[in-house]
Formats: sequence, C-alpha cells, structure tokens
Amino acid sequence: MSYPDVDGLRAEHHGAVLELTLDRAERRNAVNDVILDAMIGHLAAAGIDESVRVIVLRACGPDFCAGSDLVSNNARSDRKPRVGSTQRRLPNKANRLIPLMLETQVPIVSVVRGWTAGLGFHLAMASDFCVASEDARFWEPFMARGFTPDSGAAWLLPRLIGMVRTRRLLLLGQELSGSTAADWGIIHSAHPAADLDSEAERLIGGLAAAPTVALGLTKWLLHSGNGLDLDRHLQNEAMALELSSRSDDFKEGLAAFRDKRDAQFQGR
Repeated sequence: MSYPDVDGLRAEHHGAVLELTLDRAERRNAVNDVILDAMIGHLAAAGIDESVRVIVLRACGPDFCAGSDLVSNNARSDRKPRVGSTQRRLPNKANRLIPLMLETQVPIVSVVRGWTAGLGFHLAMASDFCVASEDARFWEPFMARGFTPDSGAAWLLPRLIGMVRTRRLLLLGQELSGSTAADWGIIHSAHPAADLDSEAERLIGGLAAAPTVALGLTKWLLHSGNGLDLDRHLQNEAMALELSSRSDDFKEGLAAFRDKRDAQFQGR
C-alpha cells in the first residue's frame, strides 16, 4: 500500500505502524478537506493492509488539532454555496472519517498535546486509545461559535461519560485538562508532558505485538454490540471466535501457554 503525504498531513509507514501526523502548526493543525480526504483514504487502505497493525495520529507543534478549518473550507469559491451545502458535504468528509475510525479493525492511538477542539476532540474520542499530556486542553467550541455539534460529538460523548457531563461540554462549553479527561474516562490516560512520548511508544509497541486478528475482531464486537440485542451479539461473538481460533496467533498463544513462555504474535 502507498500512503502519500499531502499538504498538511504527513504519512509514515514503518514496520507494523502507520503514523499520520497533522502538519499545519500555523493553523493549530485545523483540518481542511484535503487532509480529511487523505485521512479517509489512508485509514481505508490501512484497514486491509496486512502489514499495518497499529495506526497512530500525531500532530506537529504545540497543539493537536483546533478542529475543522472553517475558513479554508468555506473559501473554495467566490459564490455563496447553495442551501444544504453543509448537509451534502459532511457525509463525505468528517462524518465519513469518524465511523471509519470506529469500524476499522486496526487499533488507532492518538497522541495529544496542547489544544484539541471540535473535530480534533472527536478524533481523540474515536481513537481506541488516546494518551494526552496532563495539561492538554479538550474543548467543544460549538456554543461559543453559535452552531451545533458535528462529527459525532453528541453520539460519542454520552456513550463515554453520560448525559450530565455531556451537557457540561456541549451546552456550557466547559474545557477539560488532559488529567480531567482521563479521570472522566474520555481518554485512555494522561501523563506529564515529558513522559508522553515514552508512554505512547510503550502502548503502541504493545498493540503492534498483540494478536492482531483477535484484537481487531474484539474491537468490532465492542462497536457493533452497541446497537444489537444479546442474541445477535452472541452470534457475532461466535463468528469472531471461529475466525480468531483459526489464526496463526491463536496457535502461537496455545503453544506459548503450553511451553510457559511469552507468546510471539505475528499478526496473522
């Protein structure tokens, strides 16, 4: 698979890891349509790339992501857009990216420093793991700007933290530090800024060495189970168990248990 860079997004595939780095520090890494299209393409490709076992989202500069670049996205033409342009556009942009992050069976890790707002916040939430500096700032800016949430905010947040805290973020615009976001269960963990990279690498390395088939199917079960009754979910569990038990990693896991050693999973 090929993962080309685009203006504002760098892609690097090394070993089992695909790293996507937002690279618009002068715009606080606000995401425009070019970046969205590239992220969607890279995630879709990584989902079927046998060599990719972890996807990592990072950012250059002091901030992770200031959200959607509304100025850039609305400056594509001198003509006023037709009524309904936002409703037509979103399904092919941010509203396509967030479900793709949730549904791909490759685990995704976000590494967050500084400000992450709006879409940036949702990228962190849609990741399987988000590790942040303790002084990172998470913010939903919608009420302060006079419009409504997008890119899954009102779907993701209640499932993570309940309705009462969601109202504090979406209706009152409360800002959260990385430490509070971790305490609330929005992100995986928060660390002193000096330790963030090493903690992230430890997590990424563990996922890259995990039984990839079983991990991906478990991610699928967790996501799909939200909308299913128990009988249908148990059918999916049975299918996932059938598939994972046919993997080479399952055989290695059994052999390691028998030999009383650590398993050496190859992601197959």
